Amino acid sequence: MLETTSPATSESATESLSPVTGSRGATGRAAGGSRSSRHKRGLFRRTGIVIPALAVAVVLVGIVTAAAYVTNSNGSGASGLAVAIDSLPQSGSVTLLEQERQNLIVMNAAAKTLSMAAKPAMVNPSAVMASQQASSGTSSGSSSSSSSSSGGGVTTVSAPPPNPGTAQSIGYAMLPQFGFSQKTQWGCLLDLWNRESGWVYDAENASGAYGIPQALPGSKMASAGSDWATNPATQIKWGLGYITQIYGTPCGAWNFELANGYY
Repeated sequence: MLETTSPATSESATESLSPVTGSRGATGRAAGGSRSSRHKRGLFRRTGIVIPALAVAVVLVGIVTAAAYVTNSNGSGASGLAVAIDSLPQSGSVTLLEQERQNLIVMNAAAKTLSMAAKPAMVNPSAVMASQQASSGTSSGSSSSSSSSSGGGVTTVSAPPPNPGTAQSIGYAMLPQFGFSQKTQWGCLLDLWNRESGWVYDAENASGAYGIPQALPGSKMASAGSDWATNPATQIKWGLGYITQIYGTPCGAWNFELANGYY
């Protein structure tokens, strides 16, 4: 009984353990395979970050090396780098931006200057004309023979006496009545009214100025006489009074006329 039962029991035990042992062996191999794959995936993740970073570092080193070569071959420091930048295709845009910046600097300086000089300075017409005639060395009027500078920076003009019986002769004769020298003031008066009216008593311009002195309006000359519209003597009398009141002398009026185009 014991001998018969023992082998059977042993075989049964062996058979019953054999599938379990086989199952465990298979499970062990499966588990081992799973750990290996996990190990490979973890390694790939680590190397997957390192390799691109290493590639970027290599590229940066190459760029720095190229920049150092360019700066050493074309120049040193910032000047060499500037030359390299200028050689780039977009260097024209950089140059235009720099020009625009310089233009803005100039415009700002001009704006500051204009704001500081917003109130114009008054110019002395006599001084302007004195400097102009001193530099040109020419005569002031078509009929004047010479010119000279008197006190106060006013240039005087001399001219020969006019022909008798003319409007000019009336003006020449009236100068002493207003305290003016015929020698120094006649040439200025002659040139002044030559330009304004040509000494024509009924001369009139588009603005309404009238007569030999070109009074605006012409009716102003009524203070010198009721025949102001037709009498040259009345017009000249009014004109000399106006010059005395506003400019002091005929040469003062003539200098202002030259500087401003009117008196």
